[in-house]
Amino acid sequence: MNRPNQAVTAGGAELARLLQRVADGDAAAFQTFYDRTSAKLFGVILRILVERQESEDVLQEVYLSVWRKAATFDAAKASPITWAATIARNRAIDRLRARPPRAHAPVESAFDLADDGPSADAGLIHDQDARRIAAALATLEPRHAAAIRACYFDGVTYDELAAREQVPVGTLKSWVRRGLIRLRDQLEGSQA
Repeated sequence: MNRPNQAVTAGGAELARLLQRVADGDAAAFQTFYDRTSAKLFGVILRILVERQESEDVLQEVYLSVWRKAATFDAAKASPITWAATIARNRAIDRLRARPPRAHAPVESAFDLADDGPSADAGLIHDQDARRIAAALATLEPRHAAAIRACYFDGVTYDELAAREQVPVGTLKSWVRRGLIRLRDQLEGSQA
């Protein structure tokens, strides 16, 4: 009473009948076989080749083989989907092997590559600047420091922050301006 196996067997039997009709040259049976198996076969090919366009090309080759070799299908040896998947797998592997080899540079050539990332000393300078800014912000009136952090570090607009703080936009801008002036004075004083 194992219904899933019966469904698979029934589906396999139907595909086997379609292949028999394809062997007799029935184009409608071939179309039906394609409709029922192409998604699975494409998945097999794509998993091997990765590139979609190339996988689509190989899928077309697979169905040409199915059309030509349908008479060789033997239900005693394999299910129809296994037979077709084997053709798909073999075609994909053949295509993979036919690819030109990728050029590999010697490991030593990596030393000549430019590193666009910040240098270690630039990272240290950035860390020092961040600490100086944090220390200078700590000396400001809390609402001015919070407004500067929100506007300049968190990307909050003046309008959004004014609504959040329930103050007019002009007042908020004054807080930020006064805070920036004090912040600049603090930072210039700490450099001297």
